Amino acid sequence: MYNLLMTLILIVSVVIIIAVMMQPSKTNDAMSSLTGGADDLFAKQKPRGFEAFMQKVTVVLGIIFFVLALALAWYSSK
Repeated sequence: MYNLLMTLILIVSVVIIIAVMMQPSKTNDAMSSLTGGADDLFAKQKPRGFEAFMQKVTVVLGIIFFVLALALAWYSSK
């Protein structure tokens, strides 16, 4: 059981890294991070399409990772 949980947590970890790296960048350049991006008119729009899908995938994978980590801690304490 321990080996199965470790394998699953490693797979989910790699998939989380890939999902985070696939998310589109929210800033266009370094200057907008220094100025706070106040000139960007549409910065507060709700994400749609691929960006919304990737955010949901990342949240679900994070929850799965957390549950697996708790199960692994519970199992290894016995």
